[in-house]
Amino acid sequence: MTTISRIIIVVILASIIFTSCTDVIDVDVPEAESRLVIEASIDWEKGTSGSDQTIKLSKSTPYFEQQSVPATGASVKVTNANDGTFFIFDDQNNGAYTTNSFIPELNQSYTLEIIYIGETYTATETLTPVVDIEDIYQSMDKGISDVLEINVDFQDPANEENFYFFKIQEQADALPTLFDIKDEFVDGNLINIFNERDEDEDINQEEYQPGDSVDIEFHGISEQYFEYISLLIIQFEATDNPFGTIPVPLKGNCINESNRNKDAFGYFRLTEVVKSTYIFQ
Repeated sequence: MTTISRIIIVVILASIIFTSCTDVIDVDVPEAESRLVIEASIDWEKGTSGSDQTIKLSKSTPYFEQQSVPATGASVKVTNANDGTFFIFDDQNNGAYTTNSFIPELNQSYTLEIIYIGETYTATETLTPVVDIEDIYQSMDKGISDVLEINVDFQDPANEENFYFFKIQEQADALPTLFDIKDEFVDGNLINIFNERDEDEDINQEEYQPGDSVDIEFHGISEQYFEYISLLIIQFEATDNPFGTIPVPLKGNCINESNRNKDAFGYFRLTEVVKSTYIFQ
């Protein structure tokens, strides 16, 4: 066989290989019936009246769909279980339902009622208080790497069972870092939460730098919501891990009273929240 013949054979084989790699494989993904998705976070920021609140409704979509579909035309009401005072959330025709008259009461139970396409959804939660943040500062010695870290300190009340939720997000980032905390082993102590970021080109992440601005949310949450958000964080963190937990639909506290086989996705929570912003020096 001549050299030219060998070259021709190699070129033909390479063409076959690369051509076969471009074949389109259609995957038949089964689609479940669409369900209502409820984003009902009633957050009372310390220092505000808490009167302005928004609940978002959408419909679940197939796996490969990129955008959610807003659920409009619903009736949305939140009721104070103690005195029966209720608050109507007005449809903004984009999936958002708003009120400017909500009255928050700490440690008080509230019930959410949504009527959508002839079906009634309900959920009950308690507005949970949160302590103040003691201090926010930066360091470089608490994590694994020698990089800038943000620290948040707060004093946990003694002889109480408390649950907390943190959201920390550098303002240029698309997604936040989430922390769920219970005081089972640190009751009554000064608790420190710190967050560092290593450089990671795969997710376009850089270390914290001087001048970076970080938004902090510190929520007091119920034990019921703690169990829910803990599982959600585990699934969220496993998305970049090929050996991580396979995500499954999480059952929240929103019940379809008309058809228990079609409970809504999402959660109705009520929290007191402290918000702050820190700029690295």
